[in-house]
Amino acid sequence: MTAVSSIDVRTGTPVAEVAAESTAADVDAVCVRAERAFPALEALGRAGRAAMLRAMADELEARRATLTEVADRESALGETRLNGELTRTCFQLRLFAEVIEDGGYLEATIDHAGDTAMGPRPDVRRMLVPLGPVGVFGASNFPFAFSVPGGDTASALATGCPVVVKAHPAHPGTSQLAYEALDAGARASGAPEGTVGIVHGQEGGSLLVRHPAIKAVGFTGSLRGGRALFDLASARPDPIPFYGELGSLNPLVVTPAAAAERAEEIAKGLIGSFTLGVGQFCTKPGLAFVPAGEAAERLRAAMTAGVAELGAGWMLSAGIHDAFEAGAARLRETAGVSAVASTPDGNGSQGPTASSPVVFAARAGELSGAVLEECFGPVTVLAEYADEEELFAALAGLSGALTATVHIGDGETGLPERLAAALRDRAGRLIWNGFPTGVAVAWAMNHGGPWPATTNALHTSVGGTAVRRFVRPVAWQDAPQSVLPEELRDGPVSVPRRVDGTLEPSA
Repeated sequence: MTAVSSIDVRTGTPVAEVAAESTAADVDAVCVRAERAFPALEALGRAGRAAMLRAMADELEARRATLTEVADRESALGETRLNGELTRTCFQLRLFAEVIEDGGYLEATIDHAGDTAMGPRPDVRRMLVPLGPVGVFGASNFPFAFSVPGGDTASALATGCPVVVKAHPAHPGTSQLAYEALDAGARASGAPEGTVGIVHGQEGGSLLVRHPAIKAVGFTGSLRGGRALFDLASARPDPIPFYGELGSLNPLVVTPAAAAERAEEIAKGLIGSFTLGVGQFCTKPGLAFVPAGEAAERLRAAMTAGVAELGAGWMLSAGIHDAFEAGAARLRETAGVSAVASTPDGNGSQGPTASSPVVFAARAGELSGAVLEECFGPVTVLAEYADEEELFAALAGLSGALTATVHIGDGETGLPERLAAALRDRAGRLIWNGFPTGVAVAWAMNHGGPWPATTNALHTSVGGTAVRRFVRPVAWQDAPQSVLPEELRDGPVSVPRRVDGTLEPSA
């Protein structure tokens, strides 16, 4: 068996053996346990699962010191950042407890039998039910919030779907510890054995996607890796939903009015956004459209001065570091692209995975090749446009994104309205006079977008409606009360329902 080791990312040194790579037998066993747990987890009910999610959050809180220590060793993200991320993760678990207690996500609907303009109608009752066991792939850049105890896991468990997590190779120790905390919370709340499981290793991940017990997969990671798993999920004898977040350029547009009013302020915010977490955010603005002329020169000068003051930072793994350096090299070699701001050699930490921020410039009408691809790390491209025609032509050539940001002038209306219409079809979240890094855990949040941002733009991986990915509709026709789910039976219920076309609040 091949050992899975925890690596100190700052030195590249193995520190501890976490587990062995999962064999086919291991993956089968954990998936079968999840399959057996499914009926009992659903039967736990919404109140029981809400209690379970809160117990899981409590276990993570109780193990905070150890979790953040190991996560910092494996990711170099720093304990301050990681403590904030763990707090966010626990908040997210508790939010999904509230989502299922509310019950609106079930879309409970009752049409009583009766005469209609189309003739007699049977009694039909409909609601959403859980799919079954879900495979979740942890992300490299958020060891907690988008990994083992993250939003995919929390939303799937909330609906009643057991979860088998594929540990991320960049933080296997953190993954294992987080899994143990979730498992302890599940057991403490009376959830069945197999409610949560974990596998390690690349082959284990492939086997997980193909296992017949798994009914859906959540993934956050690279376009290449996600596409390979997406294809596996689609090629199964029984294809399953694959909800992948894969890659996003996240365009940012500065209007001429905004640039004239506050070029230096926008430059400062843009620097903070594209270098946050050493540029390792899926919402990092990778392409900023700025108007040509004096305002653009001010913005570029402010970017050059600000970036020069920054130091190098540790990237999440040797593989991510190497991929970033290769991507930056491709940008340097792209015709019409020039480096305009970078960190002087020697600024800040140096080591096997340290990289420095860099800003490139190009003409908006000449974007091609590497400029139109995500480069995961501390880099952004300033694309100068001469007029609105050039700007909108360039925007039309962009792929789907998680976010699109627009900075507008005070009281400006015409151009912002055109940009809103153009960008809505290319992004899942539109930001005005702000910056896209950071995704609020809230009922209204949407974290998704057209390909290649996600494999399915119909859903979000953050926010209350993330549960919608792991449920399916079922209708009961002329069914006796005894076989109906509690939420569809006659009488007062604790969920909102649409009855004979009228939305009724919960009792």
